[in-house]
Amino acid sequence: MAETDLLMRSVGGDAPASESPTRTLPSNIEAEAAFLGAALIDNRVLEELRTPIRPDHFFEPLHQRIFERIIKLVDRNATASPVTLKPYFEGDEALKSLGGTSYLAQLTSDGAGLLAAGELAAQIYDLALLRELVSVGRGLVEGALDTSEEVAPMDKIAQAEADLFKVAEGATTGSEASSFKDAALTAIKMAEAAMNSGGGLSGKTTGLSSIDQKTSGLHNSDLIILAGRPGMGKTSLATNIAFNCAEEHLKWQADGGEFNYGAPVAFFSLEMSADQLATRILAEQAEISSESLRSGKLSRDEFQQLSFASQRLAELPLYIDDTPALTIAGLRTRARRLKRRHDIGLIVVDYLQLLQGSGRANDNRVNEISEISRGLKTLAKELAVPVIALSQLSRAVEQRDDKRPMLSDLRESGSIEQDADMVWFIYRGDYYHLAIKPDFPDASSSEDAKEKYRQWEEKHEELVGRATLIVAKQRHGSTGNVPLHFQSEITKFTSPNTKDYSDWGYE
Repeated sequence: MAETDLLMRSVGGDAPASESPTRTLPSNIEAEAAFLGAALIDNRVLEELRTPIRPDHFFEPLHQRIFERIIKLVDRNATASPVTLKPYFEGDEALKSLGGTSYLAQLTSDGAGLLAAGELAAQIYDLALLRELVSVGRGLVEGALDTSEEVAPMDKIAQAEADLFKVAEGATTGSEASSFKDAALTAIKMAEAAMNSGGGLSGKTTGLSSIDQKTSGLHNSDLIILAGRPGMGKTSLATNIAFNCAEEHLKWQADGGEFNYGAPVAFFSLEMSADQLATRILAEQAEISSESLRSGKLSRDEFQQLSFASQRLAELPLYIDDTPALTIAGLRTRARRLKRRHDIGLIVVDYLQLLQGSGRANDNRVNEISEISRGLKTLAKELAVPVIALSQLSRAVEQRDDKRPMLSDLRESGSIEQDADMVWFIYRGDYYHLAIKPDFPDASSSEDAKEKYRQWEEKHEELVGRATLIVAKQRHGSTGNVPLHFQSEITKFTSPNTKDYSDWGYE
């Protein structure tokens, strides 16, 4: 009997009443209280956690209930504080034994937890994991000692191994691997969405039918690199896609429907300020040149167009973050916050090279860019949203006769190509053709000069307004060229009609 009691005590079981227990379950009530206090003082603590902490990770049942209520309030965009929690705990018997709702205020009396909230959360999580191990050990001991029905040691060993794997793989304290059945159901739902869309669209729409037909839309967990030389229109295309996706979400909210091909969008603008970006989007949608908008040279009709466009944009679920010098860790924190508050379904980063790494790259820019591209891919998977990251190209493009970009032109790191699910290059032939414009001939010009200008002008008429999106990499589809129209005066991309496709020689 003494041996049995010793075994039970060793795995956290109750000792006989005549003896005091020598061991208790792993826990740290003080750490739980300090963390709760930190979360009540500053709710942003929850947004910056790297540990997937949940109410059942707390040892004290009262702390479980308090944390659960904090999460519910924060998820509703309400402030969680001792005052806002008070109505939910006035009848709580466990709280009464600790002095009533004044205990909630006591949690925040010492703000020391704010200095190490991450470490406290990690300890709470680790101790919860140890308690799961204790539970598995207790079950193993009790199962081995129980021979009342049958003696089947191999079955008990198999069950113990299964329980240990559940703990090791996070089934009881975190996320667990999806079964093939769940993954297959998701794939079938995507196929159904593509079928019902009528255009093969299974992801979020770009609002540009020629791109959607080539890519089937923007898919969750994908990292899309949109690259090009300066002046090609990377930011313009990114803002067009962001607007179109957000507007589609608004239409879905108004009209309903089983499938939503849009989503709220987070736009991280590291190059342009929020008001500059808003001006550009206003100009695109009002179809007024950005130059006229900035200078105020607007007709009455144009001002009315601008007013109508601003009304359309007022409810648009497009969130712009123009924080400069943002680190990849900071971007991930802000993206998580936007996901929780606004359920964003698309992230745009303009542009990748302006992000900063963690500082561990030892001034090696290639390693820093590799860290950033991996971080963006991890973010796409973590939040299950597509991420479009704009990227610069090296000057090698300018040194070739054929200015069309290639994967080798991606600047500073081959890991960008490796981490990306899709790589898009934007190319406009008229941009380069304009750079070789000959002098306008006058009466004294030679016939050769006049002919040279005429030929240039014919070629320019053929190229102006035409752009090409080169899909250089697509992990789940074919590569190739996508035709687009570009209205440079309002920086807006549109899809050409079917006739234009055949005229341009595209598939």
